[in-house]
Amino acid sequence: MKQALVEHLDMYSPTPKVTADVDVEAYAYLVKRIAHHIMARMPSSVQLDDLIQSGMIGLIEAVQKFDASKGASFETYAGIRIRGAIVDEMRRGDWAPRSVHRNNRRINEAIAEIEARTGRDARDSEVAEALGVSTDEYYSMTQDCASSRLFSLEETMDGSDEHAETQISDPLSEEPAQAVTQDSMKQALAREIERLPEREKLVLALYYDEELNLKEIGEVLGVSESRVSQIHSQAAARLRSRLREW
Repeated sequence: MKQALVEHLDMYSPTPKVTADVDVEAYAYLVKRIAHHIMARMPSSVQLDDLIQSGMIGLIEAVQKFDASKGASFETYAGIRIRGAIVDEMRRGDWAPRSVHRNNRRINEAIAEIEARTGRDARDSEVAEALGVSTDEYYSMTQDCASSRLFSLEETMDGSDEHAETQISDPLSEEPAQAVTQDSMKQALAREIERLPEREKLVLALYYDEELNLKEIGEVLGVSESRVSQIHSQAAARLRSRLREW
């Protein structure tokens, strides 16, 4: 299996070399766990095998680049690499039709208008009314919008380990202005997450920090899995609206 994965990586790296003291197969469970975690927010058109394949590429890259002297555990470092590889692949393969992007803009504008007018968090029913749709239709729209693009929550909430982040970041490969902009965006996103309604913030914390799946979060909150998905999608829509300038 390891040799097959290395050969598959040839298109990404001219001379892949897997470090001998890290067994790729021993960490395949980590790829599957992260792929299943992300899959819960993807539309039915996305195949789990595609996420796992991308994640395995991230695992191989982690094995090649891991430096134990930096202080992070391999599992922490590999988890960030795996998730990043899956997110990058999903972004490259944007599946959404124009109608989804159009609805995304409409939702952002509606939320921004309501919150500017009322001075508080926009309620689901208010946004649905502004869009001229039922609440169920609104939830369906937010689900599609949330699935069409993996929002930067992944980088902000999953890459918090200082040592692992240091290993991933290559200062020679980033322009200073780009690094400053990215850091500022992450800080702005973190601030807006703190401003979310408590239930939305809790769902994000359980999903990203505790890595619970939607069903497990539903059990914690005493609601259905579909309701958790709605809350997550609403949180993502609210954050996109508040961070439109980014």
